[in-house]
Formats: sequence, structure tokens, C-alpha cells
Amino acid sequence: MKRNYKMLFLVLLLAFASCSFTAKSFDDPDKDKLLVRVITYVLQQGHFDPIDMDDEFSAELYEDYIETIDPVKRYFYESDIKDFEKFKLTLDDQLKAQDITFFNVVHERMLKRIEEAKEIYAEVLLKPFDYTLDEEFDTDYENMEFAKNKKQMKERWRKQLKFSTLSNYDDLFEDENRIKERDPSHVVKTEAEIEKEARESTLKSIDIYFNDNIDDLKREDWFAIYVNAIVEEFDPHTYYLAPKGKEDFDQRMSGKLEGIGARLTKRMDNIKIVELISGGPAWRSKELEVEDIILKVKQEDEEFPVNIVGMRISDAIKYIKGPKGTKVTLTIKKIDGTVKDIEIVRDVVELGETYAKASLVEKDDKKFGVINLPAFYVDFNDYKKLNAAKDVKLEVERLKAEGMEGLVLDLRNNGGGSLPAVVDMAGLFIKDGPIVQVRSTGESKEVLRDRDKSITWDGPLVILVNEISASASEIMAAAMQDYKRAIVIGSKQTYGKGTVQNVLNLNNLVRNNSNGDLGALALTTQKYYRINGGSVQLEGVKSDVKVPGRFSFIDVGEKDKDNPLPYDVIDAADYTVWDNYFDYDQTIKSSAERMSNNEQLKLIEEKAKWVKSKIDDTVFSLNYKKYKAKLDLNEEEAKRFDALSDYKTNLTFQPLAYEKELFESDTTDLKEKRERWYESLSQDVYIEEALNVLEDLRTSQGIKKVASVKD
Repeated sequence: MKRNYKMLFLVLLLAFASCSFTAKSFDDPDKDKLLVRVITYVLQQGHFDPIDMDDEFSAELYEDYIETIDPVKRYFYESDIKDFEKFKLTLDDQLKAQDITFFNVVHERMLKRIEEAKEIYAEVLLKPFDYTLDEEFDTDYENMEFAKNKKQMKERWRKQLKFSTLSNYDDLFEDENRIKERDPSHVVKTEAEIEKEARESTLKSIDIYFNDNIDDLKREDWFAIYVNAIVEEFDPHTYYLAPKGKEDFDQRMSGKLEGIGARLTKRMDNIKIVELISGGPAWRSKELEVEDIILKVKQEDEEFPVNIVGMRISDAIKYIKGPKGTKVTLTIKKIDGTVKDIEIVRDVVELGETYAKASLVEKDDKKFGVINLPAFYVDFNDYKKLNAAKDVKLEVERLKAEGMEGLVLDLRNNGGGSLPAVVDMAGLFIKDGPIVQVRSTGESKEVLRDRDKSITWDGPLVILVNEISASASEIMAAAMQDYKRAIVIGSKQTYGKGTVQNVLNLNNLVRNNSNGDLGALALTTQKYYRINGGSVQLEGVKSDVKVPGRFSFIDVGEKDKDNPLPYDVIDAADYTVWDNYFDYDQTIKSSAERMSNNEQLKLIEEKAKWVKSKIDDTVFSLNYKKYKAKLDLNEEEAKRFDALSDYKTNLTFQPLAYEKELFESDTTDLKEKRERWYESLSQDVYIEEALNVLEDLRTSQGIKKVASVKD
């Protein structure tokens, strides 16, 4: 099973909600049974598309829960699985009866196997690894069988630990070579010394993992994992927020992110970067990218790094975060399989860095504007005070005042946000009319409309998207596409998330609760649809001009998740296509022709295919010479893509007048942040083409207006 991506932030319509079914209240002296009662009731009564809790559900839950707690099959034996299988088709009955026998049996066995694992890894790491042997390690855990006996389990741990230590071993060898180059008198460590040091580093790292993380897990933490496995069967975006997770969510909504300025998710055993906060330390490093995997974390006052593979995401974040000014070294596995250490100085990252920002650019004596929008943000407590639509409107007005003749709205990597904000934002570009349709189970659809007849910008408009553009981004792109108000340039399709979530505080359902905080549930309650009636679910928004990108061949969309809701169609809303003089068809045709002959895009597509091939390669040699040769080959192959970062346009991007004034008294590095952004825009082939399209639209508008006047 592919595990679900767990986002550290909520996208599209997340607000603490009270629902119509909350009139029912619950009471039970056993907190675990109480939680099961509340969760199952809410899922059945409140979920958009509740599934039957039957034998099929039970079998799926069984498989997914076992995979969740032992994803790399290094704890349970084949005999354990046979013991557990008697519950495989009865979990639905247990849940209906608030019976948690299955959890208790698996949990007790898990604790026993963890204690055995501690003995196994300690024993394995006492002996040197022989890196001259020709043996391999396969990281495709999904197709791996469970160990039949202790001998097989020990061998599994040996190979996993040897593989983990191999990167330490290589790092130490490279360090010795670098020192020798700088200081010819340096006495290089022997292979035996390097092997011993690498193994000790692995031992320290795994000791920390067990002692500081696994051993700190209380029974309620393990039970929360089981509850989350239950709710995830309904769809990828319904998930349980245990009390600690709910607390972390509340803190994230406060407006600051402390640490490296990156949002993370956990997939299988890996901690992956899903967003870099503009202006943050990770962003400033220029070395971290979305989809990078963090393998190890080393503090500035520590000799050895901590391996965070397999950690709970909340525990991994404890190592990554830290006080402003402190240094942290991250061992990163890039998307192409290469591994490197990156040192970052932590800082306090204001969420203001994720707000809309704008730039002017001149092209062939015409001025165009670019607005980057990382998220459809909103202040849930005061919508009028802070929302993305308000900020974008202000930036558009500023750009107009400086002579803008066409606008690029960049929604790449924008994961979504507030529904009111996207409805209001779409209204900036049309007179009035429907923007999106929303439907709840068993209820009539609701059409959300722009009722403000004023138009902030009626000129040429291009929207940039990619495979990560999701939720509110898809609503915006879809509405502008259906109205023929904008040309959408980007990936074959966007993310494909057409569902709406609310966060329900479970404590509101329990009367006289003496059991402590029950946490919250992010619950899918609705689906949204384009104004043409089509769902965005799974299908996403298909670009008018399709161009390859770094995610073109990687499974990152809704269709690649477990248990996604299906695509469907409802009746179209009543809307009128935008009345303008733009020749969209010819402009799209011209852009597609340019893009098909663009050498930079051809190279981007080649790299995307190459990266996919590396992801699919799961077998690694544990022979150091072969392992090193493969690393060197990857680095050599990757050099042919160096030209991607050398790409330059002849475009110069400038700040708006008000920001120039801010630069004069700036104490927040705003000028540096903007200059970094302008530099990236000048190297961006997609921005370059978006501006070409704006220019074509201006030209076609002039031609059509002349033709109209003659007629």
C-alpha cells in the first residue's frame, strides 16, 4: 500500500467546526472506547461519503495498520501476522462494539518486538561490516515478506544497518580525503578505523531513536496511531489530530514558524520537504528543494548526526527546530538519489513571507506584472484584516498604477487555503457570476458567487500551475479557464484535490468529560465542482498549454493516494463566458508550438524521466566499491542537467515603487529576499513563456478591436 502524505498544515477550508450532528453526546469511563465511539459516529454521520464498516473495510484497516506501525518489516514475524490474521475480518464488528482487542494484542506484541529489536541491533553493531562482500539491499519493503525466524530477522537488521552505515562510511572517507588535500601531513585513518567510527555513529543514532522517541511513546500515542488508521480508510484527507497534534496545529496558526522554514510530511519511513517558506533559512540556502528527504540531523555541538528515518514526524521536528542563530546540519537525499550534507542557520520565520508579492518586468517596451501567491491564506478570526484576495487586489492596483499591461498569477506549489479568499480573488477578474459549486451528501448543491460587479483587472491574464497546485489553486485556475478569462500554463494536470475538510473538536461531543482531551478530527464534509459541472477530484485542472516539469513523472497527486474519493460530474452553473477581444485559441496554439521547440523544457523533461528512473531503482549494493561507483555515476549523469541552473532570460524584474521605499528603511532583509526572487524569475522558462503569452494576447486584442470597429 502506498501510505498517505501527511501534511503539517491544513489546506482548503479548515476551520474549527460544529456540525449538525453534534447534538448527540457521549459518555464512557474508558477513554479509548469513548474515542472509538465518537470517531465512528462522526465518520458515519458527518463524512461526505461514509463507507460501510464491513469485512472489506476490516481487511483494509488490518493491512494498513500493520503497515503503519511496521512499514519496513523489522519488528513482526510471519508467526505474529498469522496470530493477528484472526482479526482481519472482525475489526468492523469490534469497532461497532467499542472493542479494542485487536489493538491491545498488536500493541503488546509490538512492545515485545521492540525490546527484542534493541538486543538485535546492539548485537549486530558490535561486529565490523565487511564492505568487500558482494551483497545487495532492496528498499522495496512493500514486496518484502515478514521474517520467518530470529535468524532471518537478525539478517534483515544487519543489512538495513549496513546500508544505513554505508553513507556514514562514505562520508568519513571523503572527509579524510579533503583533509589530506588541505594538509599533506595529515595521517589518513585506516579503513578499519573509518568502519568502526561509521558503525559507532549508526549505533548512537539508533540508540537516540529508540531511547528518545520509541521509548517515550505512551499507550495513548500508539492508540492515536490506530485511530488515525481507522479514519484514513475513508479518504486521504480525513485524519485524527491527537491532543498533541491539535496543540501543534493551534501553534502553527499563531503566525510564526521557528527553525529552518520548511514544511514537512512523512511518507512511509521518510521525512520529506513539501514547502520552503519564502525568505526562510532553508529557502535562503538555495540547496534544499521540495521532495528532498531528510535522513539525518546534526546539532552544531554534537559530533554525530541523529538518523530520523522511521521517526514520528513530531519527534523528527524536535531535532530540526531550534533557537534562532543555532546551526543544524541536515543529511539530505535528493530526488535523484544523491546524498549531501547541508548546513543551515535557524531563524524565526514570519508567515508574512508566505503572502502575495509582486514584481514589474519590461518586455519589448511593454510593462507586465507578476504576482506570486504561495497560499490562499486568511485570518480565521478576522477575515477583513488578512486574506489573500485583499492582498492580491492591492498588488494588482499597484501594478496598474505603474503601467501594467498584462498579469501573470503564479500558483505553482500553492497547496490551497481559504474558500472565501479564492471566491473573492476570482471576482477581481470578472464582473460577477459563479466561481465554484459545493455539494454535501444528500443536499442540494450550493453555488458560491462573486456578487461584486467591479473588476480590478480586465486585461490579459495568465495563470501558472504545476502538479502541486491544489484545492483553492485549482478552483481559481478552473474558474478562470471556464470563463475563458485566463490562459493556464503548466503541468498536464494539477493535484486533483476536490474535497473540503472541516476540523471538529471531539471534546464538544462529550458531556461531563473527565477522560481528558480527545483531540480533533479533520473530516471531509463536501466536494467542490467547477462551474462547468466537472469535479476537480483526481482529474485536476488540465493546462491550456501543457509543459513538462520536475514532477511530471512522479506520483504526487490525489490519484496516487490511498482511498481517494471518485471523480464525478454535476449540472453546470449558469455562467457566461468572458466577453473580450482576445484570441485565446491562436495564442494557445502559438505558445504550444514555442514550448515544443524549447531546449530548456526538453532538458527539464529529460531530467524528470531520469529522476523517475532513480526513484524506481530500489536495489543497492552493500559492496563499497560498487556503491561508490554508483554514486559517482549518478553525479556524472546529473552533470548534463547543470545547464538548467545556467538558463538566463534577457528579462529584468523590478520592485514596485512602495517596496523601493521600504528597502530604504528595511531591517528584515526584505531587499535581499526580493532580489533572490527577481533572480529566480529571470531564470524561469515558465515565467518567460507566460510573458510571451501576455504579449500575444495584447497583440490579438488590438487586431480584434480594429476588426470589430471596421465591421
